[in-house]
Amino acid sequence: MLQLIYISTARQPLAQGALEALLATARRNNRFVGVTGLLLAGGKRFLQALEGPEQSVLHIFDKISADDRHSGIVQLSRREVAQREFGSWEMAFEPAGVGVSGKGLRAEVEGLVGNIQDRNLRAQFTGFAEIHGRAA
Repeated sequence: MLQLIYISTARQPLAQGALEALLATARRNNRFVGVTGLLLAGGKRFLQALEGPEQSVLHIFDKISADDRHSGIVQLSRREVAQREFGSWEMAFEPAGVGVSGKGLRAEVEGLVGNIQDRNLRAQFTGFAEIHGRAA
């Protein structure tokens, strides 16, 4: 199974409604091809992990890379994993600032990635949440 992690910048800020619509489409499409992961949004920055069958992950990443709403897409990690590290959800999402539970973005993200064994991988997501949670 392939795990791919990237960061990107939105060319324009996305309104909450537009972001939720994009997420609904991504969840449906990802579920159809067996891809799961985690998406964090912080202002205009996005950090996302995609996990699943190699061809499915690469296809989705190619579509994301070709989407003109993004710029500065940087692949941070691409590796084979024996099992999903981001759980079995289709796509989890936490907006910047206060997390869904009201505890703050960093607390939300720590709860989502707390079981990930790879400390560096965990740190990428908690660090992003720390920086972008303060900026919101």
